[in-house]
Amino acid sequence: MKLKIKYITIIALGALALTPLACKKSFLTQTNSFQSTEDATFQKSSDVVALVNAIYDTYQNSDLLKKSIWYYANFMTHDWFNYGNDIIWNYYAIPADFYALPSFWNNAYIGIARANSAFGIIETAKEKGIVTPELAQRLTGEAYFLRGMTYYYLAGSFGGVPLELNSVTNGLTPRSSQDSVFMQVVSDMQQAASLLPWKEDMGAENLGRATKGAALGYEGAARMWLKDYAGAMENFNELDGKYHLLSNFVDVHEFDHQNSDESLFEIQFDVSGSQSWDGGWQAGGEVAWIDDFSWPEEVSNFGYDYGNPALWLSYQPGDKRKLATIVGPGDSLISPGIVARGGIRGYPLVQSGFAAGDQRYIGSDGKIINTCGTVERPWYGLSDQKRSGYYCSKKWRDPTLTGNSGNQVIFGSQNQIMLRYAEILLDRAECKVRTGDIAGAMADIKMVRDRAWGGTAPEVMQDGARYDGSPAQPITDPLQMVLSEYRHELTGEYSLFYNLRRAGADVAAEFIHDAYGTVAGSINPIPNPAPGPTHDGQPHGIFNNALPPGRELLPIPQEAIGLNPNLTQNPGY
Repeated sequence: MKLKIKYITIIALGALALTPLACKKSFLTQTNSFQSTEDATFQKSSDVVALVNAIYDTYQNSDLLKKSIWYYANFMTHDWFNYGNDIIWNYYAIPADFYALPSFWNNAYIGIARANSAFGIIETAKEKGIVTPELAQRLTGEAYFLRGMTYYYLAGSFGGVPLELNSVTNGLTPRSSQDSVFMQVVSDMQQAASLLPWKEDMGAENLGRATKGAALGYEGAARMWLKDYAGAMENFNELDGKYHLLSNFVDVHEFDHQNSDESLFEIQFDVSGSQSWDGGWQAGGEVAWIDDFSWPEEVSNFGYDYGNPALWLSYQPGDKRKLATIVGPGDSLISPGIVARGGIRGYPLVQSGFAAGDQRYIGSDGKIINTCGTVERPWYGLSDQKRSGYYCSKKWRDPTLTGNSGNQVIFGSQNQIMLRYAEILLDRAECKVRTGDIAGAMADIKMVRDRAWGGTAPEVMQDGARYDGSPAQPITDPLQMVLSEYRHELTGEYSLFYNLRRAGADVAAEFIHDAYGTVAGSINPIPNPAPGPTHDGQPHGIFNNALPPGRELLPIPQEAIGLNPNLTQNPGY
């Protein structure tokens, strides 16, 4: 059994021969002609580039991105819930033998193995003149960045994990401490930042590859886990003038604003062949099911995640992020790309449902519906009534998709933003709070909030309402102000619970309790406690279990422990 891990590097390299290695739009399109030995394989510059492209390819995996990182970042907060086979996320009951955990763990370590193999191969190729010193430097920097980013998400999700830093391993490495892993992230990102160019110095053909700015951003974030707030601020300060907030928040996730000036790093996707069930997604194609699986079942025939109405309530009046993040009964989509394709009424299921006289597709005005359900008839799902009626509009931006209806354009090419400048500003604000510079923290928060209001945000920060609809009180504690902005700026992306846990497990649990009135041991759905269109006394998929001690971490996969007896399980599992 141990041989399966012992030769993971060989398996990872061998996999290069089986799949085209592409990673969006123009870069990562070379095909690697892997043969039997390293010398026979890496004889051309394009072969070496393809080797590094394979590390990027690790992340072009919906199970790794959505079912692992996104689920953890969002379901753990109760801002969003799962519908379907993974409902146990909704009440923190993930077991060690949960089927999705090995996908996270194995894909991550395959990417790490690819990076570890790349270092020596790139150096040899440089010595032989196969790649130029300049290209070797950049590719080495990318490998360090991708390895460091992978360890960032592993440590953020599992705590301490094995640190595999060599191209050959016996697969029996024990777990290092969480701090040791984040120290390695800092080291990898320092190496990457010293080798990589700034984004503006990358040619258009390399747009989407790792950059110096992305490395500095992750280095600073890792330093925050280590409570090195001064060091993190130094990293973040280097990004001033290199990245900018987009003028309109809605544009951040727009399909035609990918790789924008606000984005530090995105996972790249691209269309190649069919976007339906028969497409190349099953054979390494660079499309993903990430986005339209979040749409209402009434539109997509999916609806596998949905929002908490209390998140919708929590946005302060005038905050333009609200409908660009979450929509509910009676709300129209405000995405310019979706509006241009006809809005909600432009989808095949909506059109056929209206034509058949289905009341769910008739708007309050008697015409074909163009809102996410109506106040009178919320969209709880076609198959049952177990969704909340609220959905993530950040994931509703690709105008080419139809969901599992019509001509079934399901698998999309929307990039996934992993880190952007607004998060850097909020991270820096937290660092300033931690080091006593409250005025500086408020200045950074103000930049983010002013953009959210499209002008000048109110001086007083407070939620629009509490989870039960009662009036919210002003937020005056500086750290709580940062946490609130993390939530309202970053929910539905890939960071929120990581940032809450980084602030402290007890801080995260208390923040979620205050936001949702959580109750220990509550594992069944509850009716929406707040007055409004879904306040009907019926349980529509809202959960309010308190975060149990120890459950802020995921369990180490039982499969991994079975292969490596030196691994220990996290407490509480």
